[in-house]
Amino acid sequence: MTERSTLAGGATLAITGSGGSGAVTAGLILLAAVGRAGDYGLLGRSAGPQIRGGESAAMLRFGPQPIECMGDRFDLLVGLDWENVARFADELPLDRNSLILTDAQAEPIPEILLRSGAQVRSLPWKALADAETEGRVNMVALGMVGAMLGLPLDALESGARATLGGKGGRVLTPSLDCIRSGYAAADAASVPPSAFAPPVARWNISGNEAAGLGAVRGGVRFVAAYPITPASEVLEWLAPRLELLGGSLLQAEDELASINMIIGSSFGGVPSLTATSGPGLSLMVEGLGLAVASETPVVVVNVQRGGPSTGIPTKSEQSDLNIALYGLHGDAPHLVLAALGIRDCIDTVEWAVGLAEHLQTVAIVLSDQILGQSRAIIDPPGDRAFGAGERAHLHRLIAQDADPDHRRYRPMSDGVSPMALPGLPGGMYTAEGLEHGPGGAPSSRAIDHAEQLEKRLHKLTGFDYGPGWAEIRGEGDHLLLTWGSSAGPVFEAAERLRASGVPTRAIALRLLAPLQREALLEAIGSAGSILVVEQNQTAQCFAYLHSQQALPRHARSYARPGPLPLRPAEIMRALTDRDGREEI
Repeated sequence: MTERSTLAGGATLAITGSGGSGAVTAGLILLAAVGRAGDYGLLGRSAGPQIRGGESAAMLRFGPQPIECMGDRFDLLVGLDWENVARFADELPLDRNSLILTDAQAEPIPEILLRSGAQVRSLPWKALADAETEGRVNMVALGMVGAMLGLPLDALESGARATLGGKGGRVLTPSLDCIRSGYAAADAASVPPSAFAPPVARWNISGNEAAGLGAVRGGVRFVAAYPITPASEVLEWLAPRLELLGGSLLQAEDELASINMIIGSSFGGVPSLTATSGPGLSLMVEGLGLAVASETPVVVVNVQRGGPSTGIPTKSEQSDLNIALYGLHGDAPHLVLAALGIRDCIDTVEWAVGLAEHLQTVAIVLSDQILGQSRAIIDPPGDRAFGAGERAHLHRLIAQDADPDHRRYRPMSDGVSPMALPGLPGGMYTAEGLEHGPGGAPSSRAIDHAEQLEKRLHKLTGFDYGPGWAEIRGEGDHLLLTWGSSAGPVFEAAERLRASGVPTRAIALRLLAPLQREALLEAIGSAGSILVVEQNQTAQCFAYLHSQQALPRHARSYARPGPLPLRPAEIMRALTDRDGREEI
């Protein structure tokens, strides 16, 4: 980015600073301002391993089209200070066309950033802040950067009110004064004419908030969970809203308690959900087996982070796929879904709740830190964007009348038998983890075991999931295949390849289990070049698809662990690099 850029096509920028500098707050205001100015935007966050406190970075990309991933490089780096910024250096790719803004009184810019060749400009942020009552450097910088980006001042002020309004006038008033001071002090020669579109009513939402919205839209009215990064915001968003809807959220003492609480609530007829991350999911495995065996519908939203164990809780990775697919003991068929973007978190979680209720089983929804803790400006969601053939209102089959011969687990043509709720006369049955016969009585008979195994499997594999199993974009002999949050950079890579004359399709899997093998093979067709893209070390999805005989032998893998996000350019290189990793 040069100082005279018009920014008509948008830009990518980062704001960094030490703990308490307000880098993330400035980013949140800027995102809100971009939305109010008529553009789309995506804001990602990066923090150190301490989760709270310490240095942080807000990374923003905006433009006139929906933004689904960060770009390959940053146009602008705003350094509120340079303390520990080296920890973010590999997350902030700069080049000679980038611009670094720094305070004139700040410490020297670290050499690791200067090596990029980026231009540098020193600005009087602290001096301007000191001239204001309760001046704030981050707000002065925000005002100046907003002016350089061509943002209208009223959009910045509106964004500040939306972000800081809840903190009261003692915070909002001096912040607005500083924003105006910085805006007025921006060099007029560096301020491009505004290229933003007329304002349009759009949503500003994070992936975790979107997952919570999907849950309540699906009918969830009870949540029990134990806080864990990066899933806690799902619970924070749900707690007050569930209460307004007549539901409730309970913070359990640990993940074992939370999974058993939602099994009990669901057994009583209330659609129930928990949210966690990798270490929590592993603790829930025994309870999930109980839900499968007792055919009690529950949903787990697993917001993945870098693992194993405590791993890197503030960074993203797609390395919980194996435990989601295979972690349950015994033959325990269940659903595994993955949200494909922030907007898609709404649809996928809502769909998962409906499927779990209808099929009376466990649904694990895989999100991750980069989805959950990022915010985006999106168009307001209507009905689910996918699923023309999907049943709009999936619900649980409840036994309505007293039946002296009620057999809870009797085999049915579709495997789904009516579930009696507690208190229904004649609807009593035994529900537990032991294998059972059709009436629920514990049984160790081979015939009962085989019959119930088949019932639990058939109801999942025999169901028509409609077109929601994947999102498919573009045409071409080259194919990029992915799942979850990798969809954003894959879609952009495919679009760029098509624009450069390389016809490329992209398939992003939303329903991973049961795998829609026949539909996937049909979608793959006769693609001459196939690359499976994912963010983990051992190519977990690639291996899974091969195990299901759902990939041609010439398919290749591009799997890279976190925490650095996948970027479109590296995916483009991987597709065209014939020296990439060959099939397993």
